[in-house]
Amino acid sequence: MASSLTLSNHTPASLLPSHTPKTQSFVSQCLPLPSRLSESQFYGLKLSYSSSLLVPSPYSSFKTSIFAKVNKGSVPPSFTLKDQDGKNVSLSKYKGKPVVVYFYPADDTPGCTKQACAFRDSYEKFKKAGAEVVGISGDDPSSHKTFVKRYRLPFTLLSDEGNKVRKEWGVAADLFGALPGRQTYVLDKKGVVQLIYNNQFQPEKHIDETLKLLQSL
Repeated sequence: MASSLTLSNHTPASLLPSHTPKTQSFVSQCLPLPSRLSESQFYGLKLSYSSSLLVPSPYSSFKTSIFAKVNKGSVPPSFTLKDQDGKNVSLSKYKGKPVVVYFYPADDTPGCTKQACAFRDSYEKFKKAGAEVVGISGDDPSSHKTFVKRYRLPFTLLSDEGNKVRKEWGVAADLFGALPGRQTYVLDKKGVVQLIYNNQFQPEKHIDETLKLLQSL
C-alpha cells in the first residue's frame, strides 16, 4: 500500500525515506523484530496508516512549546515519575552521584532501541564511573516494562506521560514538531548539568559523548 508523509516544502531531502521505511534496515542485530508491524517506525516517530495518508501517532498532538530550558551549569527542575514497575522515582534520589538522564521519543522504535541497547552494552562503564542511567519518554510504565524485559535493560525507564518534564527541561521536538527530541543530560554529584547532547539520528553517539564527559569528572 503506497503511503506518504507530507512535510513542509523546505524539508531536507536527506530526512525523507524514498519509500515506506523498512524497519529491518534501521535496526542492529540486537533487535528481534515481529514478522508484521501495524505501524511504520522512523527512528522514534510512530506512523499509523489512514487510507493513503501516513499520520504521526501517538504524537499527532505533540506540543512543541517549551516552558523552560535547562542550560549547562544550571540545576534542572526536579521531578517524580513512575518507573517501569509503577514505583515513584524522584531525581533527588540520585543526588551524590553522577546521573545520565536521556530523553528519547518512544519505546520499541528503531533509533530508541539502538540507543537503549548501546546504553545496556556500555552499562558496566557507566557503573565504573559511578554514574546512574535514567531514560525518559512519554510511554506508560507497562510499555517501559515490556521494553526493559525484551532487551534486558539494566537501568531505569521513567514515564513522562503528557511530556511535562520534557517541556520543563526544554527538550525541543524535531521534524517540525512531529518527532519528540532525543536529548541527553549529564548531572554531576551536586545535581549540576555538565553536558547537554542532542542528536536525533545518531542515537548511539549519546553513549560515546556521555562516557567521555563522565571520565573527565
